[in-house]
Parts: sequence; structure tokens; C-alpha cells
Amino acid sequence: QVQLVESGGGLVQPGGSLRLSCAASGFTFSNYRMRWVRQAPGKGLQWVSDINSDGTSTHYVESVKGRFTISRDNAKNTLYLQMMSLKPEDTAVYYCATFYDLGSRGQGTQVTVSS
Repeated sequence: QVQLVESGGGLVQPGGSLRLSCAASGFTFSNYRMRWVRQAPGKGLQWVSDINSDGTSTHYVESVKGRFTISRDNAKNTLYLQMMSLKPEDTAVYYCATFYDLGSRGQGTQVTVSS
């Protein structure tokens, strides 16, 4: 079964950077389009970014364009989200999931942007 484990979150000052990782197992990772979503305190899930199976096509929500970069290493079964120029409004729990099944997401990793 699909298992996804997110890591790399933490507390960072505004303007700082973090790199999130998502370790995948239980399925053929290289066949799946993947996405990152986030949930800010008191709000619903928000799509952040997605990437196709071979990493050649990516999409981002407008609010993170130019600051976040999604990537993947199919040899390592790992999805990444490089986050730069972080803002307080980026504070959320970040999840990775297969593109068509949000229920596949892992336990998430907390990102807190605060001075």
C-alpha cells in the first residue's frame, strides 16, 4: 500500500529556507504524478505544487511561484519541496500525496515561519 513519510519541517525566520522531503514506498513511485499540499491553522487543505511522473512538468499555486521548487528523485523514491524566501503565511503542516488521492498523504511535517 502507499506509504508516504514527510520530513524536513521546522521553525524558520521570515526570509529563510527549508527543504522538505517525502519518502515513498509500497508503490511504483516513478509511475505517479505527485503533489504537495498544506494546511494552515484553522484552514482546509491547500494545493501547493505538483509534478509529473518524470519530473518534466511542474505547477505551483500563485502565492509560492518563484519561491518554491518541487522536484523528485525516482531512483531514491523521494519527492522534494525547496522553499525559499519563506513568509509567515507559509506556516502550515505540509503533506505529500499522490496526485489523484489526497488520502494517500502521510502524517505531514510542520513548517513555522516566525521571528
